[in-house]
Amino acid sequence: MRAEMEKNVTGMDELLAGYAAGTLSYPAQALVGAHLELSDQNRGYVSSLESLGGVSLSDADPVALNDRDSMLSAIFSDDTPLSNDNVPLAQNGTNVPHSLQSIIGRSMEGLPWKTLLPGVKECKFGEIDGCASSLLWVRAGRAMPSHTHHGTELTLVLQGGFSDEDGHFVSGDLAFADGDVDHKPIADEGEDCICFAVTAGRLELTGPVGRWFAPFMR
Repeated sequence: MRAEMEKNVTGMDELLAGYAAGTLSYPAQALVGAHLELSDQNRGYVSSLESLGGVSLSDADPVALNDRDSMLSAIFSDDTPLSNDNVPLAQNGTNVPHSLQSIIGRSMEGLPWKTLLPGVKECKFGEIDGCASSLLWVRAGRAMPSHTHHGTELTLVLQGGFSDEDGHFVSGDLAFADGDVDHKPIADEGEDCICFAVTAGRLELTGPVGRWFAPFMR
């Protein structure tokens, strides 16, 4: 168990470092940004990484920009309002974190949910940068089928919470899973659970019930 916890911490640190460096896929970058909006758990760490990156840039030799005047003109003519990615969700005036609005939209109302299993629905947003993104809605107290991953899965809790073999996750928490994880998330009692998930590679159902439902979930 301790080795698994250390592995998860390492994976999370690498994920946050990738976010600070801007090297993650677009959906993963948006997911981590939303995590930082909703939770202060890793803001200090990411801020430190970004500061270190700024120091590295300041020590680097300057590089001439091509067409500098056109670039500056485009920047200063952009009338898009500035946003603070660390503004709590309640202050955004929307039920979707700012970082995810380019994928989900400003509201979850009217989304094309598809029923996967009794009590489990999904809304897919397609594939970007080799990663698939979707919203998952799980009725309170209902369990997802046992599954593992041929790749990685990042899950951000937007509403409610769930528990699996790695612990208990609530709104704002980010969970990381890969091929070494075989889990069965169970939504908390009392409130439906809604998560935003980004996956690289396919999901494999492992339990007997899940294998029976597998042909209907493709």
